[in-house]
Amino acid sequence: MDKAGQYREIKAEIDSVVAGETSVTARYASASSILAQAFGPRFYWTGFYEVDPLKERELVVGPYQGTLGCLRIPFDKGVCGHVATTGEPIIVPDVHAFAGHVACDSASNSEIVVPVFDANGKLAAVLDVDSTEFDAFDSDDLAGLVAVCDRLLTI
Repeated sequence: MDKAGQYREIKAEIDSVVAGETSVTARYASASSILAQAFGPRFYWTGFYEVDPLKERELVVGPYQGTLGCLRIPFDKGVCGHVATTGEPIIVPDVHAFAGHVACDSASNSEIVVPVFDANGKLAAVLDVDSTEFDAFDSDDLAGLVAVCDRLLTI
């Protein structure tokens, strides 16, 4: 099966697991686990940074799979902060070349980050996936992860 097909199957699995679940934590935990299991070890770190309700311009680590993550990331810092500010997903083939990169783990070499919006269209979190490989992510990863995140909080 090609990668796009694999993402379609994974999205259907995540949708099925989280359908009717009222806990956002359970939704994020399930999605990060399923994604990490499906694409590991390429997905070295897979998880969510949630918008802190007490500090609206700051992300706080949520459910994830991988090594210890940064606890907090300001909206104006790093790849996750960039996506939180712009609301647009991004692929970074070499995190060391990204201005203002926040190095939560020195083993990370490339990254893909996708915004997660709530049912009202407000930014709720970002999905962050890191790889130890350079240029580990492509348009299939982008489309697949955007599809997963698109309805993660609305089904």
